[in-house]
Amino acid sequence: MYFCPYKPIRPVNMKKRFLYSLLVAGMFSLQACQTVEQFSVDYMMPADISFPAELKRVAIVNNMPNVPDNKLISSEETKPKSETEIASRTDYYNGDARIAAESLAESVASHNYFDLVVICDSALRSRDIHPRETTLAQEEVRQLTRELGVDFLISLENIQLKSTRKLEYIPSWRGYYGTVDVKVYPIVRIYLPNRSVPMATVSNTDSIFWEKSGLNEDILGQLVSEKELVEEASAFAGTVPVKHLLPYWTTGRRHLFTGGTVNMRDAAIYVKEKNWEEAIRLWKIEFDERKGKRKMYAACNIALGYEMQDLLDEAYQWAVEAQKTAYEIDGIEQKKKGHVLPADVPNYLMTSIYVSELKERKDGMTRLKVQMKRINGDF
Repeated sequence: MYFCPYKPIRPVNMKKRFLYSLLVAGMFSLQACQTVEQFSVDYMMPADISFPAELKRVAIVNNMPNVPDNKLISSEETKPKSETEIASRTDYYNGDARIAAESLAESVASHNYFDLVVICDSALRSRDIHPRETTLAQEEVRQLTRELGVDFLISLENIQLKSTRKLEYIPSWRGYYGTVDVKVYPIVRIYLPNRSVPMATVSNTDSIFWEKSGLNEDILGQLVSEKELVEEASAFAGTVPVKHLLPYWTTGRRHLFTGGTVNMRDAAIYVKEKNWEEAIRLWKIEFDERKGKRKMYAACNIALGYEMQDLLDEAYQWAVEAQKTAYEIDGIEQKKKGHVLPADVPNYLMTSIYVSELKERKDGMTRLKVQMKRINGDF
């Protein structure tokens, strides 16, 4: 593979995990009477787009307008939204197309999904005299694929940045807290030489975050300069579309219930030995003999046991069993008419999140197998 050398910058990804935060809050109440072990599970998810097997060589091209110095588009001061907030400012920038295109090429190449990844060194629109449509014409696509020796193009079409700087005074700290939150909005299109319109358009957003605390109000200016902000945010923006283009790894948080009865404790020993079959056998005995929360804990563990063996249909069925039991435990039917907080339904919240994640995995498995065939054969 060939791609333009580039040292990646790894800013903090601040994509919100709202559902997981609610789950953690609910788990505190569960741990009061049950031993809970938390761990992470890594697994692959399919991309939104499936490429035909004959598309093996790709070029990353920069089809953005030439914007000198990526200057600030606009800026606005916003009113404080809380008693502790001192100042807030929102700035809008054009991203750095060169940096974003190089980052996109590097990210695509690192997946080893295509036989060849090439980056086009020059901006396609840098010599335009008259404005034109952003999309590439079919003849341009044919010429580029022929000259670059590739089967298709992934084109960076636009990248916008929205930066929000805030300064707060935290009385309990007797100090100041400054943040810079940058939302990135990259747009990429996929072009095939035999098609007159793009095969697909990927438009999504994500954000990165900087923070600093100190005794003086000037900490906001120390966080990140405008030049650094544009460069790092543009590099990050180049990585954002990749999980929509290629299969990707993600991490799920799981919970194993291990205490309370002899069967649960013995099953936990089997888990440490990676003997999921024997652990599941004991959990099924527990499920048949118990009621209420212990029944729910057993069903959750059985679902986890099957998931760890990639038996997702069985895992999903048992997670639904746990959810049904949790529905009764938390009295959802009686609480439907009132205002319900996460803390009021911790068991149902926990099991529902797990059901949702397993359904997403299960539903995407067929697509993932098709997408991974080019790498793993029969995957």
